[in-house]
Amino acid sequence: MSTTSLPSPGRAAELREALLAAGFTADGLLDLLGAPAYAALARSETVPALRATRGDGPLSALVRLFLLQQPAPYARAQAALPVDAALADGWLRRGAAADGEDAEAVYAAVDVRPYGGPDGEDWYIVSDLGCAVGGAGGIGRREEAVVLGVGGASTTLAGITVRTPVGSALDLGTGSGIQALHAAQHATRVTATDVNPRALEFTRLTLALSGAPAAELLTGSLYEPVGDTSYDLIVSNPPFVISPGARLTYRDGGMGGDDLCRSVVQQAGDHLNPGGYAQFLGNWQHVDGEDWRDRLRSWVPRGCDAWIVQRDVQDVTQYAELWLRDAGDHRSDPAEYQRRYEDWLDEFEARNTKSVGFGWITLRRSDAPEPSIVIEEWPHSVEQPLGETVLAHFARQDYLRDHDDAALLEGYFLLGAEVVQEQVGAPGAEDPEHVVLRQNRGMRRATKVDTVGAGFAGVCDGSLSAGRILDAIAHLVQEDPVVLRDRTPEAIRMLVEQGFLEPAAPVPDAGPGAGKPADPMM
Repeated sequence: MSTTSLPSPGRAAELREALLAAGFTADGLLDLLGAPAYAALARSETVPALRATRGDGPLSALVRLFLLQQPAPYARAQAALPVDAALADGWLRRGAAADGEDAEAVYAAVDVRPYGGPDGEDWYIVSDLGCAVGGAGGIGRREEAVVLGVGGASTTLAGITVRTPVGSALDLGTGSGIQALHAAQHATRVTATDVNPRALEFTRLTLALSGAPAAELLTGSLYEPVGDTSYDLIVSNPPFVISPGARLTYRDGGMGGDDLCRSVVQQAGDHLNPGGYAQFLGNWQHVDGEDWRDRLRSWVPRGCDAWIVQRDVQDVTQYAELWLRDAGDHRSDPAEYQRRYEDWLDEFEARNTKSVGFGWITLRRSDAPEPSIVIEEWPHSVEQPLGETVLAHFARQDYLRDHDDAALLEGYFLLGAEVVQEQVGAPGAEDPEHVVLRQNRGMRRATKVDTVGAGFAGVCDGSLSAGRILDAIAHLVQEDPVVLRDRTPEAIRMLVEQGFLEPAAPVPDAGPGAGKPADPMM
């Protein structure tokens, strides 16, 4: 375990003012580096950024110091920072100049990465040297207790999280504190836990340097540190990697198979207030002879609705290679690499695991007698942030649960935002082979519908009930309206569940002719 002492947050506000004054922000980096160098830095390629920071300005000095981990002459650093305070508090350390000259130089003691908040906030994520994703070192540190910066998984979880104002929020396994930082903007009280005490200190630094309220910081595994306390929001990007052993605290759960993710999800129900949300990233095993959906369904705690989205699946060889590279094992002795690779495959073989899924798990404590559990595979692109999409999903589930087919036909609906219709068929054909409804927002779903379904969706503007629209369609296609009413509710439910249609209050009558629908088959 690393024993490096960490900075004191006591004068973080002074340091923050200096960083902001120098333009050391997400936007400032993009302006200085340019898009190609900025993108290269995100791939841990530093040469373009080094070339772009050859100038003498304060921002160039800060980028080299904190992101590229290059020494800065004391005088140059002094132009950008309160150097003596930063040295005293441990943000910087003294050292000799890299070129061997006698001039005194300073080095960064931690990675500090500018991070833009959802409403344009200028935040900073503090992590171990070489571990700010997009910094000079990238991944590959082997110390057991290393603390990483913000990466793709972290920003994914932040993007899908529901952001309604809440009284209390729990960030389980906080790492460098990005989820706690987001939660501090809409939760009165934030608690952050981690089994790694150093991670809690980094969270303290992240919050202080970002100008965010302090959080309650508790050391321990899973829910043990919070006892019986319950919350309105729980978020976790846990150490979900399914591995043989627990070499790296930040990623390896130390439990067999996917037991850690299962435990995090199953125990969440005991710590959620009524109406509260719990949102996680996770990995799960695909076991030979078992439906992965059944496996995940068994994880959902009693009293909770769930929406689980599998975003990717890797066979066990791809999965092992990914995480062996993450640990830098591919750069080790070939025989040692082969031995570790064998260990991973032995572990999967013993558990009869053929592949591993990755995705999002959202729970909502509804205490409904018949909980809504939706488990799906959606590997396609989505539009982040998705917090509002998550809220809308559960609202639609409530509506569908409360409305039988008869009530559904009495309901009013609106076509979802930015839903378009595509007709697919041979060029010049009189009729399309099929019609596709496609969302350009949120989950960006697409679904095939027949001409009746397309006509129905196109007329949904809240002015007529579903039943009256179907009666009009039946008249146009010369079909028995009773038969059409009987066979259509299932299709309406699908369109509502997937967000193509939104339940709505009826549009008030605006006078003569109001409420008259357009031709539903146009």
